[in-house]
Amino acid sequence: MGRQQIDVRTRTAAGPATVYALLVDGAGWPSWSPLDTFTLESPGADEPEGVGAIRVFRTGRVTSRERVVERVPGRRFSYELLSGLPLRDYRADVDLTPDGTGTTIRWHSSFTARVPGTGWLYRRALDRFIRRCAEGLASRAAQS
Repeated sequence: MGRQQIDVRTRTAAGPATVYALLVDGAGWPSWSPLDTFTLESPGADEPEGVGAIRVFRTGRVTSRERVVERVPGRRFSYELLSGLPLRDYRADVDLTPDGTGTTIRWHSSFTARVPGTGWLYRRALDRFIRRCAEGLASRAAQS
């Protein structure tokens, strides 16, 4: 019933700057993640996909709207879910840590389900989805 946590880690041979460049380019996400489409609804304060930008992704019948809330070049990309799933206070932080000649990617999300008793179900589905995103990101970065 409480706050749900998802913590996915993977590694890529690419450097943090390469991985970060893929993360901040929403239009590229459908090429390496399970997402079908991307639209920039509203630009950020300092650049199109900067802090405050609202990005819209569609996967099948689900359309999610997310706001970029933190960008630390080469280190972190964070966003919050605005709509699309029956969740409250959803936040994801994607942390990039240099690891020898590559990068460790940690995709950490937390949320509360709006409907009591359903959090475990959303955690399970989102864990699979985020794992596919992280692995796709790692693979695409290694090819860049």
